Amino acid sequence: MDVKKPVRLFNRNFFLLWQGQFVSQIGSQAYAIAMMLWVKHETGSASLMGLLMMVSMIPFVVLGPFAGTFADHFSRRKIIIFSDVLSGVPVLTLAFLMFYRPSASELLIVCLFLVSVTLGIIRSFFNPAISASIPDIVPREKVSAANSLNQSSVQISQFIGQGIGGYLFVILGAPLLFLIDGVTYLFSAFSESFIRIPQKIPEKKGGWRDKFGKFKSDTMEGFRFVWGHAGIRALFFAAAFINFFAIPIVVLLPFYVEDHLHATSDWYGYILAAYGFGALIGYGIAGGVKISSPIRSKAVISALVLMSFCLPILSVIDVPVLALVLMILIGVLSGFFNINLYTLLQIAVPSEMRGRVFGLLITLTGGLTPISMGLSGIIADLVNQNIPLIYAVCGITTLLLTIITSFSKNFRAFLRSG
Repeated sequence: MDVKKPVRLFNRNFFLLWQGQFVSQIGSQAYAIAMMLWVKHETGSASLMGLLMMVSMIPFVVLGPFAGTFADHFSRRKIIIFSDVLSGVPVLTLAFLMFYRPSASELLIVCLFLVSVTLGIIRSFFNPAISASIPDIVPREKVSAANSLNQSSVQISQFIGQGIGGYLFVILGAPLLFLIDGVTYLFSAFSESFIRIPQKIPEKKGGWRDKFGKFKSDTMEGFRFVWGHAGIRALFFAAAFINFFAIPIVVLLPFYVEDHLHATSDWYGYILAAYGFGALIGYGIAGGVKISSPIRSKAVISALVLMSFCLPILSVIDVPVLALVLMILIGVLSGFFNINLYTLLQIAVPSEMRGRVFGLLITLTGGLTPISMGLSGIIADLVNQNIPLIYAVCGITTLLLTIITSFSKNFRAFLRSG
């Protein structure tokens, strides 16, 4: 596809992609909050909530490496457009079912599971295509700025969606929020249909066996690259185990807010939005403050350890405002840490490998996430939903893992490599 080389950051293609994603992300956050609160109010089961989140993550994790290779072999523009269309249809179907069969709880729960799995499958193909496309639709010298802007827009949309999601759930209810989310997906697809993404698609030679062999070898090349880079390998494994013990804090947050803090449903959205607001500050610090590699290494490790130290403190806080302030601090530290790590990965990974490596990143770092989500609800019900106890155990374990990670020579060398 012959597309003129862009000369500015906010060119037509990037703006259309950015604004479409911004709108659909707001809808997705409102959908996520409505889903979790609806399940809690309808069933009161932490196990069911954890299981629902688990099945939504399994396709995302399992298909990551293959979806990354897929984005390198086929039109990324078509992948992006069709992903949003295919996401909107099941969400709209669920919304209509909730409008016309509001009392059919068992049917709606089954549909929630089906929609969650479908969205997980679609998202596994969508994300690598987006990550691989951004460097092709902005000037070379603006790629880092585009990535920062894209991450910030995602966080802003989360901030807005999560901030008003709990409130809108109280006012509008789950069916209308699901309807809004479905419409935002279709709006995003319409916006993306006007985008032109330059891409050199590999020529497909031979029969289907040859094509499959090439696809398989390219996927394995991503595995070999990550395994051969000691610093990236250490990062991936550390992130996997830290995520495993941090995820229950997110899964059980609705129970923490309503049953431990004794706050109303809208506070669930406020606390999530507080984290998002803090992350935006962290992004700004990471992108605006230039520091040398040795100092950055110490700053990133300090942010990781301090962030983990804050997690068990949540278990002893029973005042909503204090929990909100602590979540802002956690967001700041998380945002600073994530942007620095994301930038270092971009520098370390060659452009022709980036789709596969980032697809693999999803799988390796998130491989234990579905298990953690499923166990979170089951364990919560086994301990009579003693959320402070679970938060304390998970928080302390996460802190110990981050301290161990900070002493890894390979991890420290990777932080100093940029």
